[in-house]
Amino acid sequence: MNPSDTALGPVARAGVGGAPRPRVSFEFSPPKTPEAEDSLWEAIRRLEPLQPSFVSVTYGAGGSTRDRTHRTVVRMVQETALKPAAHLTCVEAAREEVDEVIRDYWAAGIRHVVALRGDPPGQIGGRYAPRPDGYNNATELTAAIRAVAPFEVSVGVYPHAHPESGSLERDIEVLKAKVDAGATRGITNFFFDLDNFLRFMDRVRKAGVTIPIVPGIMPVTNFKSLKRMAGPIGVPLPNWLANLFEGLDQDPETRRLIAASVASEMCARLAEEGFRDFHFYTLNRAELTYAICRVLGVRESPKEPKEAAA
Repeated sequence: MNPSDTALGPVARAGVGGAPRPRVSFEFSPPKTPEAEDSLWEAIRRLEPLQPSFVSVTYGAGGSTRDRTHRTVVRMVQETALKPAAHLTCVEAAREEVDEVIRDYWAAGIRHVVALRGDPPGQIGGRYAPRPDGYNNATELTAAIRAVAPFEVSVGVYPHAHPESGSLERDIEVLKAKVDAGATRGITNFFFDLDNFLRFMDRVRKAGVTIPIVPGIMPVTNFKSLKRMAGPIGVPLPNWLANLFEGLDQDPETRRLIAASVASEMCARLAEEGFRDFHFYTLNRAELTYAICRVLGVRESPKEPKEAAA
């Protein structure tokens, strides 16, 4: 086999010789401590030169990080060339409070919001109960955001049935309602079963959903942590992935190599299926995401050569 015919070949050459450069976006979380803030901004500065389409900043369960999310995205607007998207949820807030946050985002120069229903405080994946004076779901939140100003609005997409929906059919109905409310982009939860994802996308398109849907990529080095994240939100983890990390608890370097390989191979196959956009859940660490982007052909713009001194 010619080395250029491997699975990674076409993607690794993206942006070279006329091949299209993939578009990437990155997700960060607001820091909880000064040390975490330093680490976050190291990651931001490392990834900023890759010129992502946008970066998003999450909103903690129960709206617990609202102020920190706001500060982080405002700082991004003020200090970087990035296009930040602020997450916003419905939980633990009255409609008037949420509308005020939306107006504050617009006034701060933020033009992109990721609208999510959100999880109950301290219960990721727990059953949601809306406040009587709050927005009931992401569809209502999307409509509220668009009513305040012409934001770009991204919404969550679940390739595996959301634990509360009961079926993919219901999830697709909800997605269509979000689009009708003004959603302009879907970002999927992370996944590892590519065949299942592609079947899901076929069903979404057949249902008449035409907005861009960006695959969410999770470069994971710790399988035990991944299981803790995946379980409450109903993301199945394939046996082959568990086998790759088996016996490597004390070998972080090998885990990082495997994580980069798995994520790169996923992106390679998705690119072969026509996907050009990838959303990376960075976990506020840059190294893996940066390396995978290099494999995809996403890199810094070449620096202009300095003019020779006269």
